[in-house]
Amino acid sequence: MQVKDAVVAITGGGQGLGRSMALYLAAKGARLALIDMLEDKLNETVKLCEEAGGQAKGYVCNVAKEDQVEATFSAISQDFGGLDALVNNAGILRDGMLLKAQDGKVTKKLSLEQWQAVIDVNLTGVFLCGREAAVQMIESGRKGCIINISSVSRAGNFGQTNYSAAKSGVVAMTVAWAKELARYGIRSMAIAPGFIQTEMTASMKPEALEMMTKQIPLRRMGQPDEIAHTVAYIIENDYVSGRVVEVDGGIRI
Repeated sequence: MQVKDAVVAITGGGQGLGRSMALYLAAKGARLALIDMLEDKLNETVKLCEEAGGQAKGYVCNVAKEDQVEATFSAISQDFGGLDALVNNAGILRDGMLLKAQDGKVTKKLSLEQWQAVIDVNLTGVFLCGREAAVQMIESGRKGCIINISSVSRAGNFGQTNYSAAKSGVVAMTVAWAKELARYGIRSMAIAPGFIQTEMTASMKPEALEMMTKQIPLRRMGQPDEIAHTVAYIIENDYVSGRVVEVDGGIRI
């Protein structure tokens, strides 16, 4: 599949990695359906994509809400005449240790709210958007590609029980979908980024950033365009499916 003229939906497309992916693909001539909960950010990204040479439209949607996801993907197919690829990028963090204890007494626990919020967006949202993207691809008779954004943290990271569980689940779904959807000409892949230089990492204390960077064999954080480049590679290589591409500078958590 060529990126040029492909209809690509990106969740979390209003900012961060999603915006970087959108701009990278827009410069290659993709037609972009950008999904986010923040309308102002969506509008900004749509304008930037158009300036970069691509066609883009924004859709306000909570990916954890089934009715909103169904309506959004139906609208994308109507607006663009079909769907060729989905990047399941939307995600949130609600970090915290499973529990904290002092002198044999538990003083704090990871709350069910923290757990559920991350599972709802980072796992259920991926399931709902992947399912509805596949529906649109199959019913329009178009071969397609679903790319799920996992994380190096999927192996289990300190203070990230909820996030690690979700990102591990994303990989399991990726493999299952590759097996199930191949008969319809739909590929399923995952990308597991390491530490990427984004707005979130820019707000960290310099000493924390330095400590984090020292753990990376390449001694630097990844750039958003390096993830976007990987997305383009997966879209264009029709023989990759059911695998995880690790873009992490060699780090292992």
